[in-house]
Amino acid sequence: MPEKAEIPEHVPSWYERGTGWLTMGEQLDVNARKYPNKLAVKDWRGKAFTYKEFNERVNRLANALLKLGLQKGDRISTMMLNCEEYAEIYCAAAKAGLVVAPISWRFVAKEVEYIVNHADSKVVIVEEEFVPVVNQAKANFEDVIKDGYIVIRRSDNPVPEGYMDYEMFLASAPADRPKVKVEPKDPWIQVYTSGTTGLPKGCVRSHGSYAAVYTIFTIEHGFNENMYGMTIMPWFHVNSTFYGLLWTYIGGSQFIGRDRGFDPEELLSIISRERINFVSLIPTHYKLMLDLPEEVKKKYDLSCLKVLLTSSAPVRGPIKEQILKWLPHVTLLEAYGSTEAGIVTILKHEDQLRKVGSIGRETLNTYDIKLLDDEGNVITQPGVVGELYSRGPMMFDGYYKDPEKTRKSFRIIDGHLYFSAGDMAYRDEEGYLYLVDRKDNMIITGGEKVFPSEVEQVIARHPEVVEVCVVGLPDEKWGEAVTA
Repeated sequence: MPEKAEIPEHVPSWYERGTGWLTMGEQLDVNARKYPNKLAVKDWRGKAFTYKEFNERVNRLANALLKLGLQKGDRISTMMLNCEEYAEIYCAAAKAGLVVAPISWRFVAKEVEYIVNHADSKVVIVEEEFVPVVNQAKANFEDVIKDGYIVIRRSDNPVPEGYMDYEMFLASAPADRPKVKVEPKDPWIQVYTSGTTGLPKGCVRSHGSYAAVYTIFTIEHGFNENMYGMTIMPWFHVNSTFYGLLWTYIGGSQFIGRDRGFDPEELLSIISRERINFVSLIPTHYKLMLDLPEEVKKKYDLSCLKVLLTSSAPVRGPIKEQILKWLPHVTLLEAYGSTEAGIVTILKHEDQLRKVGSIGRETLNTYDIKLLDDEGNVITQPGVVGELYSRGPMMFDGYYKDPEKTRKSFRIIDGHLYFSAGDMAYRDEEGYLYLVDRKDNMIITGGEKVFPSEVEQVIARHPEVVEVCVVGLPDEKWGEAVTA
């Protein structure tokens, strides 16, 4: 019998003692035991694995990375299109205690160099198509180890010089679970976001923050382990680390769609063929689908769809009306959040037409949202614009190697630490929030503050306007001239 541990006078919280939430690596082990023959992941190329198969591949990749000499906390970078391997890499990092710093496939060599060096990445996993871009930057990489270049091949071409083939790399390691202790407080994913100013910032997110995301989203969106979700957002973007890996965490199935060259009819075809239950889209995607001829839309059986999400930009009322008319059986949700804070508010289905323009109310476990004026006072009256601050368990840890920027993003309010992404908003009489604009986008003309989004909304009402952008241009008389 093991000795009973003495209980200390102060019992630390789950976050301090590293228990409570299961990490993705732990939860994947559980799901592989519970659902060994269930589809875990499938991608647009047709690559598919059950939970048992997927877990074994993840273990092999994690062990192979550790065999290179990587230690817990080391960074690896990825550069690839959406694919099944992306899910393997994130999950392998979770088991090995590594941190993934993904790179946009749109980046040129100089940008790739910046991300790899800023992240201190020791391994780069790259899809065959992007090897030339990485090769242009390789000579300037500061921390990538000699054997740290791995290529995912999509052709019969020889393995590029200086790279290891991804599948051979996996096959070189055992399928046993790595013996690395990973805790909820440990970092897992470092998403780079450019925001509105300067060089991309590395947003460090912990295992615990993602576990909170997956649990809260499941409740807020009405998900369960019997559902089949789909992502088409790039997997270097936080949206897919939220809405793609969520299904792996809760034991559902996921389909990884292509993220380059969006084809609205192809999306409908996949939803119908695969019997997809959920997909996260941006307003542009909805507009392109709605613009398809009626005979095309009627070709596909979309009765399988249960939940649709829109995020990243406001959706105009007429677009919502068209979506709800076309798919009356679907629950439509609109979310607001950030890479740093997760999903902060959600507008529920029943409020879509009643509260057009609103970003909704606080999500579960977003304790409170504060609106602050320019002097830092909390705004309590409706209709008054202030900077939006939030707090909750989905919060990121900070910006990598940038404590000053991290400090400036947080503020102590009523004794608690709150985060702001720099968004301005106001509440109505019922407490629903309305996003106005980014604080940095504000135009000061003739001494008056004007938010571009407010002008854009007015112009966008004209039936002949498809897209509109408003900026402030230097003006001798007004300081800045409101220009569309």
